[in-house]
Amino acid sequence: MQPSPEDPSRPVSEDDRDRAVRRIQDAYAEGHIPHEEMDGHVHQVLTVRTHGDLAAAMASLPAEKPATTSTIGAAGGRIRRRGAWRVPRVLKVESAFGKVRLDLSRAVFEHSVVDIELQLGSGGAKITVPRGAIVDIEGLRTVWKDPRFEPSRHSVPGAPTIRISGTMEYGRLRIRHARR
Repeated sequence: MQPSPEDPSRPVSEDDRDRAVRRIQDAYAEGHIPHEEMDGHVHQVLTVRTHGDLAAAMASLPAEKPATTSTIGAAGGRIRRRGAWRVPRVLKVESAFGKVRLDLSRAVFEHSVVDIELQLGSGGAKITVPRGAIVDIEGLRTVWKDPRFEPSRHSVPGAPTIRISGTMEYGRLRIRHARR
């Protein structure tokens, strides 16, 4: 018999551990726990075996912020975001025809990890990310042209992780790091 998702005896996966460590890091970054406690929490999360044990290890942390999702869509035409705009935890971008321009270089990030899901028909996309941001494009499927992206050689403490996924039919994704 398969254990249910709510079963406390269900084994903890690596993804569960990664999410828990990110939550601990966020609590530390927001000043809710001191460095010494953070180390103890991380050690505990890395050694637990079941979801019940994981829940007990996370019980003293503040409640997790709810994930926010926004969708930007256009049947045709241009989609553009730039300047100091608030980036949600999950951003869905949908366009049948037209260009997409997302400039995240001066955007406000409330989450350490942001997921951008692209569903694009034809037309290219250009995404400018903050200096030192970590970009993951493993979840992106392209039909016509491969993305153009050169990972940053310099990491910047506190820079976000941006995961780009979805499907691009006819067009190319260009990702670049902001110069400053």
